[in-house]
Amino acid sequence: MIRKSNDRSQLELQYMPAQPLDPQVAQLLDLIARARRPSIHTMDPIDAKIAYEKSAPILDLPPAPVHAVEDFYVTARDGHAVPVRLYAPREASWADPLPLLVYFHGGGFTVGSINSHDSLCRMFCNAAECLVLSVDYRLGPDWKFPVAANDAFDVLHWVFEEAARIGADPGRIALGGDSAGGTLAAACAVEARNHGLAPVLQMLIYPGTSARRDSASRRELAEGYLLTAEMIEWFFSQYLDTEESRDDWRFAPLDGGGQGADVQGCCRAWIAVAGYDPLHDEGVAYAAKLEAAGVAAELADYPTMIHDFFKLGRFIGAVAGAHADAVAALRGAFDM
Repeated sequence: MIRKSNDRSQLELQYMPAQPLDPQVAQLLDLIARARRPSIHTMDPIDAKIAYEKSAPILDLPPAPVHAVEDFYVTARDGHAVPVRLYAPREASWADPLPLLVYFHGGGFTVGSINSHDSLCRMFCNAAECLVLSVDYRLGPDWKFPVAANDAFDVLHWVFEEAARIGADPGRIALGGDSAGGTLAAACAVEARNHGLAPVLQMLIYPGTSARRDSASRRELAEGYLLTAEMIEWFFSQYLDTEESRDDWRFAPLDGGGQGADVQGCCRAWIAVAGYDPLHDEGVAYAAKLEAAGVAAELADYPTMIHDFFKLGRFIGAVAGAHADAVAALRGAFDM
């Protein structure tokens, strides 16, 4: 179900499950429960990373072929080589540039990689007919806040400086990400505004935007729907350097420090939320925050879905519709 932010009645902060769980989602959750495998937050971080990488392709769509894939590095401010992967739907050049989506994977700033989100990036590349640059930013616990945000910002600036080099149209660059990657994409939209850069869209897929918010969705969906309250806090503990960093807008753009990020003048947004996701309310609230600041924000609410559902397309048929909605938002922003 799509809800647009220009209808203020659709942006209430209350959480009310609109529909029952999608039957295929319920079946998948039952299978996961029956498997009795240890949850990520009960593992050593190294084992958690391995487990996530192994499980991602099992649930996701098979990776589709694209015209070209190239792995290379972008140098961060501290000299670290940030791995990135560029997907191309066709040959691009300075004379015939393509629009570009800069994509940040999810995983609570602790797990995930350009490999775990390979299938999703290939889908966006083909369906939106755009270049996709997937960013392997550094993760906790080895790298604490704000390293992931700094990596994201450094790649953002590199992309605008080097767009012609990779065949991208500097006037058609979008930012995107899911979960923690959505947090980074939202922060990059603010960073872009601060430095006079002009991305055309921030595509935020069930983003984390709040570090302290005691929302109804966090309370009522604390367990049983894939992402749990314990898991969220475990992710935070792996990534945050100090408790005070919860108040930094780069980590909590909705309400870090009370006010969160100043979002006035940021690029337009497309924000997807899931009805059975603890992060549901903060995604809705972030759309409202953008709208209050005069930023066009479209809210796409999928009331029967759970967190991470964009990567569950192998088992859940309704995911295809959400993919199509996101692609439509990209193509609209790219003026295609």
